Amino acid sequence: MDPLFLTVAGQRLEYAWWGPRPGAGPTLVFLHEGLGCLDLWRDFPRQLSEATGLGAFAYSRLGYGRSDPVQLPRPLSYMYDEAALLREVLGAAGVTEPLLIGHSDGASIAIIYSGSETRPPVRALILEAPHLFAEEFGLNTITRMADEFRTTDLPKKLARYHGANLEGAFWGWNRAWLNPDFRSWNIERYLPRIRAPILVLQGLDDQFGTANQVAAIQRKAGGPVEVQMLAACGHSPHRDQPRTVLESMGGFVRRLH
Repeated sequence: MDPLFLTVAGQRLEYAWWGPRPGAGPTLVFLHEGLGCLDLWRDFPRQLSEATGLGAFAYSRLGYGRSDPVQLPRPLSYMYDEAALLREVLGAAGVTEPLLIGHSDGASIAIIYSGSETRPPVRALILEAPHLFAEEFGLNTITRMADEFRTTDLPKKLARYHGANLEGAFWGWNRAWLNPDFRSWNIERYLPRIRAPILVLQGLDDQFGTANQVAAIQRKAGGPVEVQMLAACGHSPHRDQPRTVLESMGGFVRRLH
């Protein structure tokens, strides 16, 4: 895909659009994972746009992909900061009726945004492998990834997507999560204020989080929650089980109409 660029708070963010533009209905807004970017969604936004008839908008947050770099270290508040900035991103893109699709960190950002007193309000949320609190299980995986970044070809693989942002993308995410103060991070308090419908997709083999995250959403969300637990699926359902996830998301979106 050929990225476009929009300017938010004086900094450039790469983005892409598929299907109808805002005004034709709700817009699917894709929020990537902690090591993700626009390109790592691959063809999935286009496929979901075609399956639902809705426009799709995806962008790389600061420090990822071809967007402007971010200064390290990232503050431990970085997901709150991104949720606050999302309002400006949506405004710059002209999105007035967002349907948020968040993966991992992106799901956390979607929860914070949707549970805050902010506009525009969300039509619905689709959450892939969401994080609401830090778990020892996931922190152990993130610790191993720091070793892999130093000793394997992981930097070469990630550089394909992040280029000059490679160090900032990886260490900004990794060191924030591994900061001892991050163990107390918890965003469950946002859930009761979310009245919009939620679809949660969680891989049974997710190496970063457990079903405890899903249970918290079911228990505390202020609106209806649908859950799909996926066998033979890790941390990236739309990559590990693309057909199943496309059908699940597409059916959820169509039922909203």
